[in-house]
Amino acid sequence: MKPYELTYIISSAITADQAQVKAKNIESLIQDKEGMILSSEKLSPMTLAYSIKKQGSGFLGVLEFQLEPEYLGQLREKLQKDDKIIRHMIIIKSPVKIQKERRIRKKSLISKNTKIMPKEEKKADKKVELKEIEKELDEILSE
Repeated sequence: MKPYELTYIISSAITADQAQVKAKNIESLIQDKEGMILSSEKLSPMTLAYSIKKQGSGFLGVLEFQLEPEYLGQLREKLQKDDKIIRHMIIIKSPVKIQKERRIRKKSLISKNTKIMPKEEKKADKKVELKEIEKELDEILSE
């Protein structure tokens, strides 16, 4: 059996209770064909982004199930013939692959020639006495 996901929209021309009954009928249809229901989301009313078959809203349902591929054609045919289901889509669910963690390469922001100084030395370099600056200036100017 292959895993599938069915997403469908039921017409808003029927009540919410009738839509729930329609969803249960779809589930029983799958189970009649020896399928297994893996998960089922509760029908949710929604406004459509664009009208489908002159409908501006509907009930959205999502159903994950397993079914033999030979019965899938019959399921599609039943869904297409039902006039209360205005749109449906069945996709094959592929198993989720576990991906390995990628190692992140850290780019060196400091070039190889740059001397790294501890914080204490950096602070010491910043404080320079005025007398020392004057001595260095005198030496440079005397040359």
